[in-house]
Formats: sequence, structure tokens, C-alpha cells
Amino acid sequence: MIIEKKPQYRRALQSILRYIAKDKISASLRFERELEKKIFALMDFPYQNRASYYFENDAYRDMIFKGYTIIYKIEKDKIVILDIFKWQDK
Repeated sequence: MIIEKKPQYRRALQSILRYIAKDKISASLRFERELEKKIFALMDFPYQNRASYYFENDAYRDMIFKGYTIIYKIEKDKIVILDIFKWQDK
């Protein structure tokens, strides 16, 4: 199984990392590293997170990480990371 990251996710993540880095660069790097570990773990257990609150399809899942929601879709041979946002922003 592979992981594909959509452009919307990449843009949103970069914005979040820049915001965190304004306060402390090391915190931004740690956030990214820890998030990547959680995303990588999805390959072993893709259904470990709740069904998405935003979609009416069990293939869409919401992973919660440090106050952020990461929406991903489970497909036959890959996991597609769609977006990341603060739950208050949606």
C-alpha cells in the first residue's frame, strides 16, 4: 500500500508549519516528523481512525493530531491524504 498526498494537503501543511515556525522552528520540525510517523502507520492499519465527519462514506477517515484533522481516503491499493485543518476552521 502506498500513500499519496494531494496538493491541498501539502499547501495546508506548509501553511501550518510556517505558522508554528514563527514561534519555534524546532517545534515545527517536530510537528512534521511526528505527523509523518502517524501517516506512515496508516499503511498497517488504515481503518484505525474514525469514519469521516465530513463525508458519508466509510472509505473517508478523520485522523486527529494535535488539534488538527487530517482527512484521508482508503482506496484499493493506496491511502490518499486529502487535507489538514483545525476543526474550528471548517
